[in-house]
Amino acid sequence: MTFEAKTTGPNDLKAVVGAIATLVEEATFEATTEGISFKGMDPSHIALIDVYWPNSAFASYICDSEVRFGVRIDEMAKLIRRASKNDDITITLTEDNSLQLSMGSSKRFKMRLVESSASEAPLPKLTFDAKIKMPPPTLDKVLGDVSVVTDYVTIQIDNDTAVFSGKGDSGEASIDVPQDEEASVTISAEQQSEGTYSLEYLTPVVKAVSGASSFITCEFSNKKPLRVGFDISNVGHIHFYMAPRTES
Repeated sequence: MTFEAKTTGPNDLKAVVGAIATLVEEATFEATTEGISFKGMDPSHIALIDVYWPNSAFASYICDSEVRFGVRIDEMAKLIRRASKNDDITITLTEDNSLQLSMGSSKRFKMRLVESSASEAPLPKLTFDAKIKMPPPTLDKVLGDVSVVTDYVTIQIDNDTAVFSGKGDSGEASIDVPQDEEASVTISAEQQSEGTYSLEYLTPVVKAVSGASSFITCEFSNKKPLRVGFDISNVGHIHFYMAPRTES
Protein backbone atom coordinates (compact mmCIF):
# COMPACT_ATOMS: atom_id res chain seq x y z
CA MET A 1 0.00 0.00 0.00
CA THR A 2 1.47 3.32 -1.11
CA PHE A 3 -0.03 6.75 -0.58
CA GLU A 4 1.70 10.08 -1.13
CA ALA A 5 0.22 13.42 -2.18
CA LYS A 6 2.10 16.69 -2.67
CA THR A 7 0.31 20.03 -2.60
CA THR A 8 1.29 23.20 -4.42
CA GLY A 9 1.74 25.54 -1.47
CA PRO A 10 0.01 25.20 1.92
CA ASN A 11 -3.14 27.29 1.49
CA ASP A 12 -5.49 24.69 0.00
CA LEU A 13 -4.64 22.10 2.65
CA LYS A 14 -5.06 24.74 5.37
CA ALA A 15 -8.52 25.56 3.99
CA VAL A 16 -9.61 21.91 3.78
CA VAL A 17 -8.40 21.02 7.27
CA GLY A 18 -9.65 24.30 8.73
CA ALA A 19 -13.15 23.72 7.36
CA ILE A 20 -13.30 20.16 8.72
CA ALA A 21 -11.98 21.30 12.11
CA THR A 22 -15.01 23.57 12.60
CA LEU A 23 -17.25 20.49 12.85
CA VAL A 24 -15.39 17.40 14.11
CA GLU A 25 -12.49 16.41 16.36
CA GLU A 26 -11.49 13.33 14.38
CA ALA A 27 -11.59 12.88 10.61
CA THR A 28 -11.25 9.76 8.48
CA PHE A 29 -10.10 10.52 4.94
CA GLU A 30 -10.57 8.13 2.05
CA ALA A 31 -7.91 8.06 -0.66
CA THR A 32 -8.30 6.27 -3.99
CA THR A 33 -6.51 6.41 -7.32
CA GLU A 34 -8.84 9.30 -8.23
CA GLY A 35 -8.31 11.56 -5.21
CA ILE A 36 -9.05 12.23 -1.53
CA SER A 37 -12.50 12.66 0.00
CA PHE A 38 -14.06 13.29 3.39
CA LYS A 39 -17.62 13.47 4.67
CA GLY A 40 -18.42 14.27 8.28
CA MET A 41 -21.19 15.58 10.51
CA ASP A 42 -21.04 17.51 13.75
CA PRO A 43 -22.13 15.68 16.95
CA SER A 44 -25.46 17.54 17.04
CA HIS A 45 -26.26 16.53 13.43
CA ILE A 46 -26.89 20.16 12.47
CA ALA A 47 -24.11 20.55 9.91
CA LEU A 48 -22.28 18.31 7.44
CA ILE A 49 -19.19 18.87 5.33
CA ASP A 50 -18.33 17.13 2.06
CA VAL A 51 -14.82 17.51 0.60
CA TYR A 52 -13.41 16.09 -2.62
CA TRP A 53 -9.85 16.75 -3.76
CA PRO A 54 -9.04 15.16 -7.17
CA ASN A 55 -5.61 13.75 -7.94
CA SER A 56 -5.18 16.29 -10.76
CA ALA A 57 -5.12 19.12 -8.20
CA PHE A 58 -1.90 17.89 -6.59
CA ALA A 59 1.63 18.56 -7.79
CA SER A 60 2.12 14.79 -7.53
CA TYR A 61 -0.18 12.00 -6.37
CA ILE A 62 0.45 8.29 -5.78
CA CYS A 63 -2.19 5.90 -4.44
CA ASP A 64 -2.07 2.27 -5.56
CA SER A 65 -5.14 1.07 -3.63
CA GLU A 66 -8.10 2.43 -1.68
CA VAL A 67 -7.03 3.47 1.80
CA ARG A 68 -8.67 5.13 4.80
CA PHE A 69 -6.76 7.00 7.48
CA GLY A 70 -8.03 8.78 10.57
CA VAL A 71 -6.44 11.76 12.32
CA ARG A 72 -7.16 14.18 15.13
CA ILE A 73 -8.01 17.13 12.94
CA ASP A 74 -6.98 19.84 15.43
CA GLU A 75 -3.52 18.27 15.70
CA MET A 76 -3.22 18.17 11.92
CA ALA A 77 -4.23 21.83 11.73
CA LYS A 78 -1.51 22.79 14.24
CA LEU A 79 1.16 21.06 12.16
CA ILE A 80 0.02 22.60 8.89
CA ARG A 81 0.22 26.07 10.43
CA ARG A 82 3.98 25.51 10.78
CA ALA A 83 4.36 25.62 6.99
CA SER A 84 5.80 28.76 5.45
CA LYS A 85 3.68 30.53 2.84
CA ASN A 86 5.58 29.01 -0.11
CA ASP A 87 6.07 25.50 1.29
CA ASP A 88 4.71 22.56 -0.63
CA ILE A 89 3.34 19.92 1.75
CA THR A 90 3.79 16.21 1.07
CA ILE A 91 1.40 13.84 2.88
CA THR A 92 2.66 10.25 3.22
CA LEU A 93 1.36 7.13 4.94
CA THR A 94 4.33 5.44 6.60
CA GLU A 95 4.98 1.80 7.46
CA ASP A 96 4.74 2.49 11.20
CA ASN A 97 1.06 3.48 10.91
CA SER A 98 1.67 7.22 10.95
CA LEU A 99 0.90 10.16 8.69
CA GLN A 100 3.99 12.14 7.74
CA LEU A 101 3.76 15.79 6.71
CA SER A 102 6.86 17.11 4.94
CA MET A 103 7.02 20.88 4.43
CA GLY A 104 9.44 22.40 1.97
CA SER A 105 12.85 20.75 2.16
CA SER A 106 13.53 21.02 5.88
CA LYS A 107 10.48 20.17 8.04
CA ARG A 108 8.96 16.75 8.71
CA PHE A 109 6.24 15.89 11.22
CA LYS A 110 4.59 12.57 12.04
CA MET A 111 1.09 12.03 13.40
CA ARG A 112 -0.26 8.85 14.93
CA LEU A 113 -3.34 7.62 13.12
CA VAL A 114 -6.59 7.10 15.03
CA GLU A 115 -9.61 4.85 14.63
CA SER A 116 -12.56 7.20 14.24
CA SER A 117 -15.86 6.08 15.78
CA ALA A 118 -17.91 8.35 13.49
CA SER A 119 -20.20 6.64 11.00
CA GLU A 120 -20.35 7.52 7.31
CA ALA A 121 -22.40 10.67 6.80
CA PRO A 122 -24.85 10.34 3.88
CA LEU A 123 -25.28 13.39 1.66
CA PRO A 124 -28.76 14.93 1.63
CA LYS A 125 -30.63 14.77 -1.67
CA LEU A 126 -31.72 18.34 -2.23
CA THR A 127 -32.88 20.74 -4.90
CA PHE A 128 -32.52 24.48 -4.38
CA ASP A 129 -34.77 27.37 -5.41
CA ALA A 130 -32.38 30.22 -4.61
CA LYS A 131 -28.69 30.86 -5.25
CA ILE A 132 -26.35 33.67 -4.18
CA LYS A 133 -22.73 33.88 -5.36
CA MET A 134 -20.38 36.44 -3.86
CA PRO A 135 -16.75 37.05 -2.82
CA PRO A 136 -15.88 35.64 0.63
CA PRO A 137 -15.20 39.05 2.25
CA THR A 138 -18.73 40.17 1.34
CA LEU A 139 -20.38 37.23 3.10
CA ASP A 140 -17.99 37.38 6.06
CA LYS A 141 -18.82 41.06 6.66
CA VAL A 142 -22.57 40.50 6.36
CA LEU A 143 -22.52 37.61 8.84
CA GLY A 144 -20.46 39.75 11.21
CA ASP A 145 -23.03 42.55 10.98
CA VAL A 146 -25.93 40.22 11.81
CA SER A 147 -24.01 38.54 14.66
CA VAL A 148 -23.98 41.84 16.57
CA VAL A 149 -27.65 41.30 17.50
CA THR A 150 -28.34 37.55 17.15
CA ASP A 151 -26.91 34.03 16.79
CA TYR A 152 -29.05 33.25 13.72
CA VAL A 153 -29.24 34.72 10.24
CA THR A 154 -32.31 34.69 8.01
CA ILE A 155 -31.56 34.72 4.28
CA GLN A 156 -34.20 35.88 1.81
CA ILE A 157 -34.28 36.61 -1.90
CA ASP A 158 -36.32 39.67 -2.84
CA ASN A 159 -36.19 40.18 -6.62
CA ASP A 160 -32.48 40.77 -7.39
CA THR A 161 -31.49 41.43 -3.78
CA ALA A 162 -30.40 39.04 -1.05
CA VAL A 163 -31.48 40.17 2.41
CA PHE A 164 -29.57 38.92 5.47
CA SER A 165 -31.38 39.71 8.70
CA GLY A 166 -31.66 38.77 12.34
CA LYS A 167 -33.51 39.69 15.51
CA GLY A 168 -32.30 39.33 19.08
CA ASP A 169 -32.98 40.64 22.58
CA SER A 170 -30.86 43.73 21.92
CA GLY A 171 -32.34 44.68 18.56
CA GLU A 172 -32.53 43.86 14.86
CA ALA A 173 -30.26 43.90 11.82
CA SER A 174 -31.02 43.83 8.10
CA ILE A 175 -28.38 43.98 5.36
CA ASP A 176 -29.22 44.16 1.65
CA VAL A 177 -26.82 42.61 -0.85
CA PRO A 178 -28.02 43.54 -4.36
CA GLN A 179 -26.98 41.81 -7.54
CA ASP A 180 -23.95 43.69 -8.81
CA GLU A 181 -21.66 42.46 -11.59
CA GLU A 182 -18.92 44.92 -10.67
CA ALA A 183 -18.95 43.61 -7.07
CA SER A 184 -19.10 40.00 -8.37
CA VAL A 185 -22.47 39.33 -6.72
CA THR A 186 -24.98 37.23 -8.68
CA ILE A 187 -28.43 36.23 -7.45
CA SER A 188 -31.05 33.90 -8.90
CA ALA A 189 -34.29 32.45 -7.55
CA GLU A 190 -36.99 30.27 -9.05
CA GLN A 191 -39.36 31.42 -6.32
CA GLN A 192 -39.29 33.59 -3.22
CA SER A 193 -37.17 31.70 -0.69
CA GLU A 194 -36.28 32.13 2.97
CA GLY A 195 -34.33 30.16 5.56
CA THR A 196 -32.86 30.76 9.03
CA TYR A 197 -29.48 29.27 9.98
CA SER A 198 -27.09 29.21 12.93
CA LEU A 199 -24.17 31.63 12.84
CA GLU A 200 -22.39 29.40 15.37
CA TYR A 201 -21.80 26.90 12.54
CA LEU A 202 -21.79 29.14 9.48
CA THR A 203 -19.36 31.89 10.52
CA PRO A 204 -16.39 29.64 11.48
CA VAL A 205 -16.41 27.65 8.24
CA VAL A 206 -16.64 30.82 6.14
CA LYS A 207 -13.65 32.30 8.00
CA ALA A 208 -11.68 29.04 7.71
CA VAL A 209 -11.99 28.78 3.93
CA SER A 210 -12.25 32.43 2.83
CA GLY A 211 -8.51 32.94 2.40
CA ALA A 212 -8.26 30.21 -0.25
CA SER A 213 -11.64 30.70 -1.93
CA SER A 214 -12.39 33.12 -4.76
CA PHE A 215 -16.19 32.82 -4.46
CA ILE A 216 -18.78 31.45 -2.06
CA THR A 217 -22.14 30.14 -3.26
CA CYS A 218 -25.15 29.87 -0.93
CA GLU A 219 -28.06 27.71 -2.10
CA PHE A 220 -31.32 27.21 -0.20
CA SER A 221 -35.09 26.82 -0.39
CA ASN A 222 -37.93 27.67 1.97
CA LYS A 223 -37.21 26.16 5.40
CA LYS A 224 -34.78 23.61 3.95
CA PRO A 225 -31.05 23.03 4.49
CA LEU A 226 -28.50 25.53 3.28
CA ARG A 227 -25.60 24.44 1.08
CA VAL A 228 -22.51 26.63 1.01
CA GLY A 229 -19.98 25.90 -1.73
CA PHE A 230 -16.44 27.25 -1.77
CA ASP A 231 -14.75 27.90 -5.12
CA ILE A 232 -11.10 26.87 -4.67
CA SER A 233 -9.10 26.40 -7.87
CA ASN A 234 -7.11 23.35 -6.73
CA VAL A 235 -9.86 21.56 -4.79
CA GLY A 236 -12.73 19.73 -6.48
CA HIS A 237 -15.28 20.95 -3.96
CA ILE A 238 -15.95 21.86 -0.36
CA HIS A 239 -19.69 21.74 0.35
CA PHE A 240 -21.07 22.69 3.74
CA TYR A 241 -24.67 21.72 4.56
CA MET A 242 -26.65 23.09 7.50
CA ALA A 243 -30.14 22.33 8.76
CA PRO A 244 -32.50 25.31 9.10
CA ARG A 245 -33.64 26.59 12.45
CA THR A 246 -37.09 25.33 13.30
CA GLU A 247 -39.40 27.19 15.63
CA SER A 248 -40.34 25.14 18.69
